[in-house]
Amino acid sequence: MKIGIVDYGGGNLRSVVNAVRALGHDPLVVAAPDDAEGVTHLMLPGQGEFGDVMRCLDQRNLLGFLKNWILEDKPYFGICVGYQILFDASEEAPDVPGLSLIPGKVQRFAAEPELKIPHMGWNSARILKPLAPCWSGLGEQPYFYFIHSFFPCPTGTDWTVAETTYGEQTFACAVARSRVFACQFHPEKSQNAGLKLIENFLRSA
Repeated sequence: MKIGIVDYGGGNLRSVVNAVRALGHDPLVVAAPDDAEGVTHLMLPGQGEFGDVMRCLDQRNLLGFLKNWILEDKPYFGICVGYQILFDASEEAPDVPGLSLIPGKVQRFAAEPELKIPHMGWNSARILKPLAPCWSGLGEQPYFYFIHSFFPCPTGTDWTVAETTYGEQTFACAVARSRVFACQFHPEKSQNAGLKLIENFLRSA
């Protein structure tokens, strides 16, 4: 097993590297397609604006590489914006298309009285598909760390494996299919629950 962590010039790269090392692996930083030689599992830590992330990936020739990787059913773990870019588009950057691997769009939280945006801090994930290998040992409603102002809205429920509620909005906080897993929260900042989730992905994928 060789884990590659995508470096697009931003994101929470160091924390994800440290999390993978805590699980006993020595990850490889992938800043260009040629860097992925020998990689078996790919993780994309997300932090930043949707459009900027897509442009940075494009500049490093990683967009087509990522899309082909996922279409070829190779193990992929997307975090935060690494989750959002799988969709068709985002309100954060309306003129920038996503990878269109999951039908749906990314929306901004609606303004509510006393609701702080971004959604920041610990919140629970309500598991919708408890038999999915990614949730092994995590219980029915594990807590993870969130920081985001936008959230994906998948078309249909085929991909969604967990939901979170913030204010009056309930959204898909995690999706999975075959060897793809992606989440809005940050497992690398979620202590034992986050490490367990990453470990489950590596084992099951």
